[in-house]
Amino acid sequence: MAERRGKGLQIPLHGFKSRPDLHTYIKIECRTNSSRSEVKVVLDDSNRPWGRYEILQESAVHKVKCIYVNPGARLSYQRHQKRAEHWFIVSGIATVVLDGQTFTKQPGETVDVAIGQLHRIGNNSDKELVFIEIQTGTYFGEDDIERIEDDFAR
Repeated sequence: MAERRGKGLQIPLHGFKSRPDLHTYIKIECRTNSSRSEVKVVLDDSNRPWGRYEILQESAVHKVKCIYVNPGARLSYQRHQKRAEHWFIVSGIATVVLDGQTFTKQPGETVDVAIGQLHRIGNNSDKELVFIEIQTGTYFGEDDIERIEDDFAR
């Protein structure tokens, strides 16, 4: 359990295992909002040309990310061989492509992407798109991305 001491926050680290193979780290952000403090724990975060993502949770059978897509940007048209994805739109309007069919999703709506299914999500609006991605499968590395089309020539 975390405890406050003076202006700092002390978190006991017993029970945490070293994971150098995943190159993860813990980032802690504390913001004071009148009488309460929020602590946000992020296992890893990464900036991309289309925006950024934060890894919120991971295990051998799943990974959870919060993904932020900049206005006017979109991710690669891609597929994965070892994982399925479930997206929950938090804010903004998502332009989704699944196997060549395009549709939009509003906050509170979801998208399911099967293993091997071609998919893309983009943000055609002038406000940031935020969605939660839940990956399930047998492998969650960034090298399980087969890019079919990419705006950034990756």
